[in-house]
Amino acid sequence: MNFNKAIIVMLLAVYIGVPLTFGSDSYVMSLVIASMVIGGVALSWALLGNLGGMVSFGHAAFFGVGAYASSVLSMKFGVPVLISIPLGGIGAVVASLAMFPVLRLRGPYFALAILAYAHIFRILATQWTSVTGGAGGISNIPRLPEIMGYDLSSKTGGYLVILTIVLAFAAIYQYIRGSHYGLALRAMHESEDATRVVGVNSTLLKGLMLLVSAFMCGVVGAFNAHYINFLEPDYAFSGLWVTIPIVAAIFGGYRTITGPIVGAVVVYLIDQLIFKNIIPSGHQLVLGVLLVAMIIFSPDGLLPLLRKLTRRTHVAA
Repeated sequence: MNFNKAIIVMLLAVYIGVPLTFGSDSYVMSLVIASMVIGGVALSWALLGNLGGMVSFGHAAFFGVGAYASSVLSMKFGVPVLISIPLGGIGAVVASLAMFPVLRLRGPYFALAILAYAHIFRILATQWTSVTGGAGGISNIPRLPEIMGYDLSSKTGGYLVILTIVLAFAAIYQYIRGSHYGLALRAMHESEDATRVVGVNSTLLKGLMLLVSAFMCGVVGAFNAHYINFLEPDYAFSGLWVTIPIVAAIFGGYRTITGPIVGAVVVYLIDQLIFKNIIPSGHQLVLGVLLVAMIIFSPDGLLPLLRKLTRRTHVAA
């Protein structure tokens, strides 16, 4: 019962408390939305790394494909935005099918192969000018619509949409981790060869995690495209959609469900509100220092560290 109450309080805080506190400050709300976008990518990366056991340097491919797929569907085919966004996720899933041949690779070989795919999709987006607009990009992408008179394209509306998307993905992550598939995936971490001996198709399971992760990242990319109303290849497939989410996931605790989300909010807001003002150029270097410190003092991340400190406090009391 106490746990359920804590969940309700947390949901009220993020759905009502944040808009009431920062809703009048468009700059802060923009940063919060951006941090949630990063949190969604970080969550999809963590799912693939934690359950699938695969470190990816190519999530920018899913982000960019999802963004372009949703934008093109809404602009050229008139698909409603709220339908084109999940279809953007499906577009990322289709793109991830091209990556299935590298699933048999492990460790750095898989990570580098996925990175190569991200570069391939960026080149395709740049060259396919009839669809993507080429290097000049796409402008005037349809905004998020109004629902019963409420403008979802506003700062508060955009925040509520991306928050709902990220929390829904967190629930999916939790469900998969608690299922039989999650148990088999965790067993694969100990010994993939041993799980194959007992009849587990490890390649198929890793492929499913790649599809789910690609869908999540594609949907987040699609939302971001409709929120900022502009898209170009260098932005959609930028390496920042890999590095910052990875830093956020590891910092927050990528083996937990909410760690990547909390890590993204903390890392991005601290960087933009504090470090950027102190060190205008090169401020993101401080994030590297924070990440190294977190790995040294708490390899499991921020949330596990806070839990340990809380337990010690209760024991001392």
